[in-house]
Order: sequence, then C-alpha cells, then structure tokens
Amino acid sequence: MAAALAAAAVHHHRLSSSSPAAWTRAVHPHRRRRSPSLSFSFSAPASSHVCPRCARALRRAAAGDGGGSGSVTGTVEPAAASASSSSSLEELYRSCATWTWRGMRVNYLVRGEGPPVLLVHGFGASVGHWRRNIGVLSESYTVYAIDLLGFGASDKPPGFSYTMETWAELILDFLDEVVKRPTVLVGNSVGSLACVIAAADSSRDLVRGLVLLNCAGGMNNKAIVDDWRIKLLLPLLWLIDFLLKQRRIASALFDRDILLSVYGNKDAVDDELVEIIRGPADGEGALDAFVSTVTGPPGPSPIALMPAVAARSPVLVLWGDRDPFTPIDGPVGRYFAALPGELPNVTLHMLEGVGHCPHDDRPDLVHAKLLPWLDALPSAAAPPPSPAA
Repeated sequence: MAAALAAAAVHHHRLSSSSPAAWTRAVHPHRRRRSPSLSFSFSAPASSHVCPRCARALRRAAAGDGGGSGSVTGTVEPAAASASSSSSLEELYRSCATWTWRGMRVNYLVRGEGPPVLLVHGFGASVGHWRRNIGVLSESYTVYAIDLLGFGASDKPPGFSYTMETWAELILDFLDEVVKRPTVLVGNSVGSLACVIAAADSSRDLVRGLVLLNCAGGMNNKAIVDDWRIKLLLPLLWLIDFLLKQRRIASALFDRDILLSVYGNKDAVDDELVEIIRGPADGEGALDAFVSTVTGPPGPSPIALMPAVAARSPVLVLWGDRDPFTPIDGPVGRYFAALPGELPNVTLHMLEGVGHCPHDDRPDLVHAKLLPWLDALPSAAAPPPSPAA
C-alpha cells in the first residue's frame, strides 16, 4: 500500500508541483521538460560598467570554474582567501562555524571581503549546495551561507514545527547578530520565499537587495490554490498529509534518492551533490523535518508580499525554464514573469535549459547576471544599533 501511495504521490507532484518539497520525481529522474513558449528572456537594462573584481570572477567562471540573543562558536576568518572559484565540500565544511539561535545550533559559513551577501538554500539542501558559487562571489563580497534549522548541519529538534515564518525570523536575527550590515539575500526555492518574508518583516534596514532563484509559492503545495491541477488533486494531498503523520508510513516514503532527484537536472548526478543531499537526510531528526515541511502550513504567499518588498529593495529574479517544481507556466511563475512590467525595481532573467536550482545547474549563467546586478547596487550605510533591551 505504501508503494502504491508513493507512486500516486509521484504522479501528483510531477504534474502539479509548485513546491520545492516535491520529493517524488524519482520515477523519471532524468526526464527534462521544456515549455515550448519559453525561448525568450526578460532583462532590465544592465549597467555597462562591471567592477574589475567582478569581471575577473566572470572570466574565471567562463573558464570552467563553477564556481533571540545568539552566540558564535568555531574558527571563521571572514577575509579567508579563495584559491579557486569553485570550492570543495571538505573545504567548505571545515570553514563552517556555529551560531546559537534560541538555544539551537545553526551552521553557517563566511568567506571573502566586501559588501555582505547571504545565501539561503532550498528544501533538503545545505551550505554545500552553493559550492559552485561561494568562490566566485567571495572575490568581491563577504559571502555568508547558512543551513536553515532542520537541514544540513543545523539542529533538527525533536517535535519542532517548521514554518516559513520561523526561517524568516532566523534569517533576520542572523543579519542582526552575526552580519551586522545591510545585506543582499540570495535564496533558492523555499530559501527564496524565506528571504522574501524576511525582507517584508524587516523593520530595520537589514536587507539591501533580494535575489530569487526559482522562488517557491509556499512551504508546500497547499499554497497554490488557484492552479486547476492542485484543485483536482487536493483530496490526494490531504491523504498524503494524513499518511505522512503516521511515522512508519512516513519513514517508508522518505526516500533519500527521491530527495536527491529534486536537485539533479543532469543525466549524471555528481558525487558531491549525492553527499550534500543524502548525508544530512540520514541524520537524526531529518525525517521529522521532512514531514513537518510537507504537512505544515504553507506560509505567506510571495504574490502578496512582493509589491511591498520591491518598493523597499531592488530585486533580481532568475528563473530556470525547465523547472518542474515551480514551472514558469504555473501561477507563481506567471506572476514573477509579469513583475518587471509592474514593478520597476524588479529585474527578471529567464535561464534557458535550466532546472529548479540554477546556481547548481548552470552557475556560469547565474554569475553572468548576478555579478553585474550586485555591482550596480547603491552602497548602503550600516543600520542603526538595536535598541537596548
């Protein structure tokens, strides 16, 4: 019975998934889907000037490199030199430190010098998923990358209820207590949505800009109520929610290879990606985090938040046109595709032939759009100090 339910879930998510928690593409893990109407790109006028450091990073990428109160423990050097544009997992993991947030340990990394950029991963991923980007970005910026609570090497507390709002609060507190400067948030999938919520909730000038890579519409599919495919399959979604709350069934359905297939848009998944996804997924608390994410409340919609966010901060949207999880022809994709015509502070680039994780699929395309956009941002003053408790 569990196998039959898993097969039904696979069919549902492959047809209609608009959430990065769509963990069921494993039936056809290498099948690619192209939308015939997506052979175009959107772009706001780009700055004609690219700083020398950004130009060097782009040349290196083109040459083949992929490129409450808290406390911090571990040895981290913000100015650590980057020997190459692409970093090995072992090197990244050695560089990580721990920040204590509300009594829970949060894993993070910091590297480079310059204006700060914070990288926020998607469902089931971690700091290592940015291995192709950290080296390139750290040549011009201070790059922070964080493992959201419940993922990677961060704590996975028993019985914890994961929500989009909790992750957004974690991001804002990290900016306030660790980074301590106005920061550009860069997120993928649910990480993008967490960044949108954080930017909307920031009452102090902590967010300098926002970069969204295939932004999720919610923590799970229950957020997308105006898609006929979701409406058709709502009874199945409710059944899956019920079954996942039965631990023995959830354990049977929680296939690490299925999680891996969410992030693999290649004919052969490299060994590093296997390590990034499978390792933490085998750890204590990973199953609970998976179930809580898939069955919990979807959280605020980016559609409701983006107008206010874009009025306060510039936004760059990068979208892979072969994404089966947040397809450009779905409600969220269509909304973001129309944004540049409605909000002048938003720049959108469609990335042809790219999947749900552009920074890992085609880091060269992402860097070619991201670095000039970052370089063109106006400088920001440090935020005022937090009011005394």
